[in-house]
Amino acid sequence: MPAKKDPPLRSDAQRNRERILDVALTELTHCADTPLSVIAKKAGVGQGTFYRNFPNREALVLEIYRHEMQQVADSAAQLLESLAPDRALRAWMDRLAEFAMAKAGLAEAIRQVTGTPGGPAKPSPTPVAAAAELLLRANEEAGTVRPGVSGEDFLLTIAGLWQLTPRDDWQPRATRLFDLVMDGLRAGAPGPHGR
Repeated sequence: MPAKKDPPLRSDAQRNRERILDVALTELTHCADTPLSVIAKKAGVGQGTFYRNFPNREALVLEIYRHEMQQVADSAAQLLESLAPDRALRAWMDRLAEFAMAKAGLAEAIRQVTGTPGGPAKPSPTPVAAAAELLLRANEEAGTVRPGVSGEDFLLTIAGLWQLTPRDDWQPRATRLFDLVMDGLRAGAPGPHGR
């Protein structure tokens, strides 16, 4: 029997949920122990609305992580609609870096909820890997990257990104890392950049 899908949220309920997620990302990045009541108050929602959306801290933290990861994944297709494939890939790397810094800031909150025996597991990075694959295939078709690079190869190549922390001067370092990765992806590409 197929799993029952939740009905879509009304637009005001969706706005409340997104406001809670935005506030929670900021607050929990600043302090992993921020009380849920503080997050609800700053999001401008009542306790009932908050707990209908997120019955506990675990649900909130994992949904922030999943939501941010999905936003990054969804941005790949959006960037391909408006930019050339190589520029879309490079812009997406910057979006991925922002996600990495949010994840680093949330690391303690994520550890708290996924580190307990029998607790929930951290979501897998499948949407991000699929987005990398989408961008790489578009670039391969355009001849702007070397053929045969998989999304998994790409994520392993940029693994240094996960070593940066929001407290570092991370943006110039991420820019240098990504420019180096782009140079490597272009080497051997059939288009004008690879020659």
